[in-house]
Amino acid sequence: MRRIFGGLFFTLLSLAAHAKGKPYTDSILKVLNQTIERAGAYDSIKIKKIDSIRRQMPQQGSQELTYNYYQELYEAYKIFNFDSAFSYGSKMQQLGQQLNDPVRIANAKVKLGFILLSSGMFMEASGYINTIDINGKPDELRVEYFKLKSRFYSDMAAYNQDRFFSPEYMRQAIAAMDSALQLMDSTGFEYRFHKAEQLYKRGDILGALATFPNLNDPGLTERQVAVAACSLGSMYQKNQQRDTAIYLMARSAIADIRTSTKETMAAYTLATFLFELGDIKTASRYIERAMTEAVFYGARQRKVMVSNILPIIEEERINTAEQQNRSLIIYAAIVTVLFLALVAMTIIVFRQIRKLKQAQQAITQAHLRQQEANNQLEEANKIKEEYIGYFFHSNAKYIGKIEKIKQLLEQKLAESKSATDFRFLINSINVRQERDELFTNFDRVFLRIFPHFVDEFNKLFDADNKVQLKENELLNTDLRIFALIRIGITDNEQIARILEYSVNTIYAYKTKIKKRSLVPNDEFETRIMAIKAL
Repeated sequence: MRRIFGGLFFTLLSLAAHAKGKPYTDSILKVLNQTIERAGAYDSIKIKKIDSIRRQMPQQGSQELTYNYYQELYEAYKIFNFDSAFSYGSKMQQLGQQLNDPVRIANAKVKLGFILLSSGMFMEASGYINTIDINGKPDELRVEYFKLKSRFYSDMAAYNQDRFFSPEYMRQAIAAMDSALQLMDSTGFEYRFHKAEQLYKRGDILGALATFPNLNDPGLTERQVAVAACSLGSMYQKNQQRDTAIYLMARSAIADIRTSTKETMAAYTLATFLFELGDIKTASRYIERAMTEAVFYGARQRKVMVSNILPIIEEERINTAEQQNRSLIIYAAIVTVLFLALVAMTIIVFRQIRKLKQAQQAITQAHLRQQEANNQLEEANKIKEEYIGYFFHSNAKYIGKIEKIKQLLEQKLAESKSATDFRFLINSINVRQERDELFTNFDRVFLRIFPHFVDEFNKLFDADNKVQLKENELLNTDLRIFALIRIGITDNEQIARILEYSVNTIYAYKTKIKKRSLVPNDEFETRIMAIKAL
């Protein structure tokens, strides 16, 4: 199951890189550049940590404690500085011999072999590796020995690139790692990492990717991420998936800088990837970084490797710069001619544009006025259509009522009825009910034209002063006054006659409502008139 999910993770990583293309790699390279700028700060932290270990040197402790102290300093230096790491590894070996402890002697030799190999000193590393007696030693030490032996033969195969010797070196590297894998915890990072490399060396790229540990596992250290990302990036580069390879190699370089790792291949390999893609400027920056790291650590073989490609990159960068300069001179001459022509054209065009802008502003203003007039006319027509229909219907209804009353009066007169009968007939006419019906019909028609009037009206007040309508009430007196104003009836006397109030009462209503609103009094009716019809 882990192989399936591991393969799926790295397949998705590859697809994401391919889909995003250059922006995908640009983002990680931007992070790398920012990290390089802060490299000095990370190195300062590393040096302070080493100084802190130095101050803990046992003054009168046993040789065993001193051995452990030297080993702690060796671990601090082994990926930071070759000379210091070699010095403390040698002291470990001397103490192991003084103690006549085969385990400590073998442990010191493994560590010395590691840094000699890291420095590119193959003969010297071979001398230590071949003198280590690993039989009967703890499994942890045996694992380190077989890993060192496997790396030694792998590096020899890569260095020689010979059809006769390299295959034999690679066979021995695989055999040594098989021995190490048998002693490892099959669920741990180290096992999955080295198992994936074994599969890759045997040509099983899909199996290697499926076995490879997840680089986003929160339990991994920065050092583990650096080593795994570098190895995985080389696999993707071999598989012609360059964007993913660049991303992973940049991620490895970032982790190296954050851990102050100077024994590294990430910056060098990344520079070669980018150089092959033609990104000379970026490749030059990273190859210089690789040289700085190799010199600081004292990695002789790495310095040779970097020195071989550095002049090529620098020469290409100089050629590119010279070509760009020649192109710039030609472009500058063309641009100068075009600029002079452009200046002349600009003066002419500017004058024409100024005239066109003036004409356009006049047309735009006229259009806006026309549009506003059209909107007002359309609204007025809608109001007229609604209310003309409404009043035709109301008048017809009232004419029918008057005709019915006339017929009843004629009938009563013909029958010579008494005044009591006429009074009953008159009292049957409910003027208040008729006026309420008139208001209800007015409200219904108005809200058909302005369905959002009440909501827009209430937006002019805070929560405590909003109009609260009763059940089945369409408009109240406050709303009805301003509804009449919205349809164009602004005269207080006319509003008073329609609503059957005095002029002073209408004025008092309006004043009270405006004082409660959130807007200035002189803007209130303007905001009412701005409420749109449907």
